[in-house]
Amino acid sequence: MTTMEWSKLLDLERLFLTSSSDKPRRPAYDQDADRITFSAPFRRLANKTQVHPLYDNDHIHHRLIHSVETASVGRSLGLEVGWWLEQEGKVEKGGQAIVAGLVHAACLAHDIGNPPFGHSGEAAIGAWFAEKFDRGGGLFADRETCFAEEFEAFEGNAQGFRIIAGLEMHRRGGMRLTHGTLGAFLKYPVTARTRQTIAVRDSGLKKFGVFETERAALETVAARTGLLAGDASAGWWRRHPLVYLVEAADDICYNILDLEDAFTTGDLGYGDVAPLLSAVAGFSPKDDRGDTPQEKIAVLRAVAINKAFEACSTAFAENYNAIMGGQFAGALVSASAQADSFATIEALASERIFTSPRKTELEVMGRNLVHRILDGVLPVLEALAEADFVEDRIDGYPRQLQRALGIDLRHARDPYSALHTLADYVSGMTDRYAVKIDRMIRG
Repeated sequence: MTTMEWSKLLDLERLFLTSSSDKPRRPAYDQDADRITFSAPFRRLANKTQVHPLYDNDHIHHRLIHSVETASVGRSLGLEVGWWLEQEGKVEKGGQAIVAGLVHAACLAHDIGNPPFGHSGEAAIGAWFAEKFDRGGGLFADRETCFAEEFEAFEGNAQGFRIIAGLEMHRRGGMRLTHGTLGAFLKYPVTARTRQTIAVRDSGLKKFGVFETERAALETVAARTGLLAGDASAGWWRRHPLVYLVEAADDICYNILDLEDAFTTGDLGYGDVAPLLSAVAGFSPKDDRGDTPQEKIAVLRAVAINKAFEACSTAFAENYNAIMGGQFAGALVSASAQADSFATIEALASERIFTSPRKTELEVMGRNLVHRILDGVLPVLEALAEADFVEDRIDGYPRQLQRALGIDLRHARDPYSALHTLADYVSGMTDRYAVKIDRMIRG
């Protein structure tokens, strides 16, 4: 069986650069983490929904805190798996630090492309574009050349790759992160159009993760890290092994911490949450210490995270050959000894957390708000198209609106890129900024 090679998978050269940037005193993966941490898109995650939109409670997770916590768990997973890889002689000495560093950086960026209002915002953007393409005309006249499927199933993972490998810093390669970090980030190394041609079950690619605009970056990362090409079709690749660690860190954090948040908001009671966390942690809190329910939940959460990442590390080792051969299509959490516990948590979350009255009401509000903003901003891009995509020729209300909203038109050169400019602008908003822009547009 053909397998991937760690000497390529841990490549520390930078996207679209030929010279090495690794320094003994400041490794390239640490530079990657710094570039992500100090970027504006990362900072905006502080006001983007994790689960509960527009919450005033400071203890509820938003996307930034979730990303930082995921990166912490990811680094621990990387250290554990990296140590095992060194002990087994699968990576050279020092490989542990590189594995941990790349996973940490990729985890920091894993949600950087998410729009306002979380997954409901993703669905709202996709539904708006689908309706426009169904009607056709104007910027939406040509489905084929505009790659309509990218917009109709708008995907935060692809938007994230677009930001870090294209948009940010306004240069070819974006942040110019290392190929190793980008490989670990690419949860779905396939474009939307190619994704339609492959078997999901065999590939493990439930979604697409790259827009056509970043196809060259995808191809470069795949070549430099030695990702295995898909069996049934050109243009897609098997996942980088470190993707499974990034995904596991995300799964661990959102499952466990969504429970803690639901307890904090009152959507779930202590009797609902404690048994689920106890099942993962492997113990039940004692009642003779005088701890409050909040303190007991906090202890259970901490121990549960530790037990879960240990289980996922073991699952990586147990499925190592399949992962390296591109044949592992599942998730480490589902393949671990904690699989049943996490399945129970996910079932409860679907039944009671994601359907809580306040969350549902705000998701309806967010959907309508996102649609109004897209409707309100569209005239700017339509005017640009009428001006043959020469920004200086725009005048009247569209020019006034573009200036008032600060819409960056530098990347809009044709209908396809104009639609991405529209999606870039709206998906980059924080929840509260979206509310502000909606009010401005509505007068």
